[in-house]
Amino acid sequence: MGIFISRMMDAFTGLQEKRILLLGLDAAGKTTLLYSLKLNECVHALPTVGFNVEHVQYKKIDMTVWDVGGQDKIRRLWNHYYRGTDALIFVVDSTDRDRIEEARSELHKILSNDEVQQTNSAVLVFANKQDLPNAIAPTEMIEKLALRSVPCMNWYCQGSVASTGAGLYEGLDWLNNVLTKAQKGRQGGASAQLRF
Repeated sequence: MGIFISRMMDAFTGLQEKRILLLGLDAAGKTTLLYSLKLNECVHALPTVGFNVEHVQYKKIDMTVWDVGGQDKIRRLWNHYYRGTDALIFVVDSTDRDRIEEARSELHKILSNDEVQQTNSAVLVFANKQDLPNAIAPTEMIEKLALRSVPCMNWYCQGSVASTGAGLYEGLDWLNNVLTKAQKGRQGGASAQLRF
């Protein structure tokens, strides 16, 4: 019944309600990114202990964004947030070369989870902190995170600077397109599988 009402509201308002999970290692810039989208201003955040939940509207998507802390002890709880997720935004500190392998490992753990695979969630990776020296470019980040080895998932890697908002809306444009196509596919009985 709830799904029916939600779809009726989507049809009436033209907005799609989507649950977005915002993950990444600690200090990657997740919370700064969230509040840059929400408030259109830079908010330098303290490390997230637990989670933040905010509503962000972008084009035809009304997103409920769950920003979950990235400290090692909190990462063990990430799997409790997977159910019902329409898309994953994974934020990587492009300057922290010592932890890229750790980020890759955590991302692949998420993507190999049965619940995540069943929902076929879209995956938007923000290669964050592109304004800093020695930042890994998005094209190189694709290789470092082994994104091409991700089976049957829609993914995209976008360079970003969360503190200024640079690159964030380009990433959300991709996410909007993928989620809108997926919604149309469900309504029309056909679905398209995208792979970048």
